[in-house]
Amino acid sequence: MKKPNVVIGLLGSQLDQPARKSPDRWSGWRPSVAICQQDDLVVDRFDLLVDRRYGKLAAQVIADIETVSPETTVHRHELSFNDPWDLEEVYSAIHQFSRDYEFDTDQNDYHVHITTGSHVAQICLFLLTESRHLPATLIQTSPPKGRGRSRKLEAESVQGSYQLIDLDLSRYDALAKRFGEEHDEATSILKRGIATKDAAFNRLIDRIEKVTLATTAPILMTGPTGAGKTQLAKRIYELKHNRRQIAGPLVEVNCATIRGEQAMSALFGHIKGAFTGAANAREGLLKTADGGMLFLDEVGELGLDEQAMLLRAIEEKTFLSVGSDKPMQSDFQLMAGTNRDLNSSVAEGAFREDLLARINLWTFQLPGLADRRADIDPNLDFELAQFTKSSGHKITIGKEARKAFLDFATDPATPWKANFRDLSAAVTRMSTLAEGGRITTELVREEIARLQQTWGQSTNSTGLEDSLTELLGKQRAEQIDPFDRVQLAEVIRVCRDSKSLSAAGRFLFRVSRENKARPNDADRLRKYLARFDLHWNDLG
Repeated sequence: MKKPNVVIGLLGSQLDQPARKSPDRWSGWRPSVAICQQDDLVVDRFDLLVDRRYGKLAAQVIADIETVSPETTVHRHELSFNDPWDLEEVYSAIHQFSRDYEFDTDQNDYHVHITTGSHVAQICLFLLTESRHLPATLIQTSPPKGRGRSRKLEAESVQGSYQLIDLDLSRYDALAKRFGEEHDEATSILKRGIATKDAAFNRLIDRIEKVTLATTAPILMTGPTGAGKTQLAKRIYELKHNRRQIAGPLVEVNCATIRGEQAMSALFGHIKGAFTGAANAREGLLKTADGGMLFLDEVGELGLDEQAMLLRAIEEKTFLSVGSDKPMQSDFQLMAGTNRDLNSSVAEGAFREDLLARINLWTFQLPGLADRRADIDPNLDFELAQFTKSSGHKITIGKEARKAFLDFATDPATPWKANFRDLSAAVTRMSTLAEGGRITTELVREEIARLQQTWGQSTNSTGLEDSLTELLGKQRAEQIDPFDRVQLAEVIRVCRDSKSLSAAGRFLFRVSRENKARPNDADRLRKYLARFDLHWNDLG
C-alpha cells in the first residue's frame, strides 16, 4: 500500500504572490499551489512554513490549495524571521521546527519543497534534509517550459512540473563546513558521561561517531569489563535516534546472565507449550528490538545454538521462536560487546567463525582505565557530580585529598582491575563517609588501603588461602593437604573471576582440552569441585 505524501515547504513571499499585471490570480504559476496540482503526485498533507509578516498571503494560498486539491490537508506553521537573509537566524528557526515536528517515516513519505523561500532558506532546507533532521526527499517545482510566471497560462498547464532531487553533498563542502556544529553535537552525545582528556580516546570517539552515522552494519566493541561499553552503546543509540536513523527502542541484553533454554526463550521468544512451564507465549528480545537497536553485552558468552540463530537473524532478518515453525521478522541494528578475545574463542570452538566474521566489520577496542590515566582527573569530578545528583548531597574533595588520590590513581603500579567500576565504587564509598560533604585526606588513605587489599587478594597466596578458609571453614580447610589447598584456592579465584562454569573450565583446562575430541570443561570442573563438596553457586 502506497504511503501518504507529506510536503514541507516555505511560503514564497514573491513566487506565491499572484501575477501583479493580471486580475486573475489563476493565470500565473505559483509553486506552493502548483505542487498540489501535479497529475502524478497526490499531496495528502502540506505543512506550510509561514513568515508571520505574510499571514494574508498564506491564507489566500491555503484557500487556493483547498480549491485545486480538496484531498490535501494544509497545516500552517508560523516562523519569525527578522532578517530572512540571516543564515544563522533562518537555520535556527527551521532547525527548531525539525526538532519539534513529529515525523513518522513508517507511515508517511516526506518531501521538502525547495523552490520557495530565499536562497538562504533553501540552503538551510537542503542541509537539514541532508543531515536527516528532515527525513525527506527534496522536491523542486518549475513553471511550464518556455513560459515565464508572469505570462498568462492555460488552466490545464498552469501547474508546471516537478522533479525529485538527489543532491551530492560533496559538491557543497563550503556550505557544509558552516554547520560543523552538527558534528560537535554528535560527539558531545557520545562523550556525555564519558569524561575524557585522552587524545587517543577522543580520536576513537570521533571515528565511532563517523561510522555510527554512516552505517547500519553490526558494530563490535571490545575491551575489559568496566571500560564503558554499555554506556557508549547507549550514547550511540541516542545519537542515531536523534538523527531519526532509528525509531525503535534500545534493547540491552547481558548474555552472561542467560543460559541454555532460558537464553533461547529470552532472545527469540517461545510459543505457548514449547517446553515445561511455558504457560504463555513470549515475544523475545530480538522481536522487541524491531526497528531499533539490539545491544548484546558479553556476546562471547552465548551458546553455539544461540549463535547460529543470531547469525540467521542478522543476515535474513528472520528467526524461529522456540517451538515454532513460523518465521518471525525483526529488523534491528546490532551492537555487541565483549571482554573476550573472540578469535581465541573461535580457535577453542566456543564461538562461531561465521558469526564473528559477520559482527566484526566495525570493531572498536575500548581501553581500560589503566590505559586512560589522563582521564582519571575529569572522571573523579564526574563521579562526584553523579553522587551529588543521586544522593542530593553536595560532595567536594579537598586540595590535598585530591592530590593524594590522583597520585595513587595515576601511578602506573595501580592496576584498576575493574576499570571505571573500581573508580566509581571508590568515589561512592568516600562520598558516603564524607562528613560535612567533604572528602578528606584521611578518607582517601582509607580508600587506597581498601582498594589495595581488594586487588591484592587476587595475587597474594596468603589471601587466596584466607578466602578458602572463609569459604570452607577453618576445620574443613585444615583437613585438605597444603598442595591441594593452593590448587583449590586458585580454582576458586578463577571461578569467581569468570562469568560461567564453562568459561572457568575453558580457562583452567585450556591446554589439555586441545587433546580431547569433545571437551566438556564444565563437567570436569564440576566434578573437581564436588571432590571438596563445593558447587558453582557456592563460589559467588
